[in-house]
Amino acid sequence: MNTTAAAHSTEAAPGRIVLLTTSHRVAPGLLSWPAWRALHGADRVLCADGAHPQLPYLREAGVTVDEAAPTAEDLVAACAGGRTVVVVATGEGEPALTDGLARLAGSGRVSMPELELLPASYDLPGARLLDLVQVMDRIRAECPWSSRQTHQGLAKYAIEEAYELVESIEAGDRGELREELGDVLLQVVFHARIAEEDAEEPFSVDDVAGGIVTKLIHRHPHVFGDESATTPEEVKEHWRRTKAVEKRRASVTDGVPLGQPALALAAKLASRARTAGLDVPLPRGEGIGYTLLSLAAEAESRGTDPEAALRAAARTYRDAIRRTEGV
Repeated sequence: MNTTAAAHSTEAAPGRIVLLTTSHRVAPGLLSWPAWRALHGADRVLCADGAHPQLPYLREAGVTVDEAAPTAEDLVAACAGGRTVVVVATGEGEPALTDGLARLAGSGRVSMPELELLPASYDLPGARLLDLVQVMDRIRAECPWSSRQTHQGLAKYAIEEAYELVESIEAGDRGELREELGDVLLQVVFHARIAEEDAEEPFSVDDVAGGIVTKLIHRHPHVFGDESATTPEEVKEHWRRTKAVEKRRASVTDGVPLGQPALALAAKLASRARTAGLDVPLPRGEGIGYTLLSLAAEAESRGTDPEAALRAAARTYRDAIRRTEGV
């Protein structure tokens, strides 16, 4: 190939556009090696947002960044001659620019450069929880209703959301399950946000998470320690043993919430007595309460949740009523 032909070929080369995306949930500057390689090897680096958190770190690393918001046509022209242009995307990923490039490619009027989407940093599992905490902070500060809520005022919603979660599980509805888990999670984050404002004993969602992490590690010595467990029964024994040491309860009934649904309460008490090896006769008396207590204890001994069993039977009864009504 002669010199003239080579020059013409270089001018005609369409070049390459790299759209570099980053996560705001990861500390600025913590980019992948492919991202740094693309940045240092680019002929030009552009960023439309002069306040982008990555810019100071890129410039400190010797990357020249032009603060510009080119159109799709401008960007294609900048790639002429086989040049590579990296666009550091803003938080929304430059949808106007990518839409413009798609329209330009579809027009067939120009030779399009190679387009690459390069994630420079990734969210870790659980990263969206940071968004939830941030949203909750703002709602607590700016919403007239949320800013006035207390633990006591919200307590009923925690119960309602827990029941709705159980209902979605028993119905086998995956979409509802996902939504109800979110509603329960909201209650946790909401209460933790309120707790931050306590004048005497404040704590945050990080304290809540840290506490449960410590508890889980301590109660799973077969995972995080030197003990071993090969069956679910051995795991339960580990759990009971470590929990007993932690709580130092005087009675096996300590810590059983008396405000829970009655069938669940009866089953829990029967379970505590059984697992502790206590032979405690059920109280005898007249009335439906004692009969229900006996049935709940029997269900627990068979490994059946009496609450779930009664709900299933009640749903069947509800369906029969609706059929009778012609609904």
